Amino acid sequence: MPMDGTTKPVAAPVLILLGPPGAGKGTQARMLEEKFGMVQLSTGDLLRAAVKKGTDAGKQAKAVMDAGGLVSDDIVIAILRERLGAPDIVHGVILDGFPRTTPQAEALDQLLAERDQKIDAAISLDVDDNEMVNRISGRYACAGCGEGYHDHFKIPQKIGVCDACSGTEMTRRADDTAETVGSRLQAYHAQTAPLIAYYEARGALHRVPAMDAIQDVAARLDAVVAKTSA
Repeated sequence: MPMDGTTKPVAAPVLILLGPPGAGKGTQARMLEEKFGMVQLSTGDLLRAAVKKGTDAGKQAKAVMDAGGLVSDDIVIAILRERLGAPDIVHGVILDGFPRTTPQAEALDQLLAERDQKIDAAISLDVDDNEMVNRISGRYACAGCGEGYHDHFKIPQKIGVCDACSGTEMTRRADDTAETVGSRLQAYHAQTAPLIAYYEARGALHRVPAMDAIQDVAARLDAVVAKTSA
């Protein structure tokens, strides 16, 4: 407690969501936003917003992107520094897509330390790779209205006919094949394994089984967030 007897404000919680494509990070982040008033910060959205606003870091990012280059970690950290100073994050933030490497995690820790903050929880949405391949590779949608279907889990009442609009043209994403999904999962595990160890060593890692129903996964995440916010 400060010498004048006042209570130091509690820093807003900072969460990281880890999980491969299709694990439900976006869905769960939106639900956490609604329930806890937190703000989801994805790297892509941060870059676009900074460029649009014309901030110092945004101008640097725009110059790099216009030249066809990759935005450096230093610029991303600078954009994060600007964003974390905004008043709308008083209830906490959810980082999605950053950090991706151990050096990025270390740079993020340094940035947060400047603000008397830390990573309160790095939440790994744990999935079964084989089930994920089946889940994603079987997806397709109605070309007319966008209604989603699956080869095994959600089949139209009449094969080839959309339940919602009666359309008969279906589309399947080119990258939703078993081979592509498998490669993406392998890349995720290779890239993220060091981060799992990094946050586990710091006592910030929480593993959440993510193959169950959305609401069940959300309840587990709520329990983690409630504990870190207490």
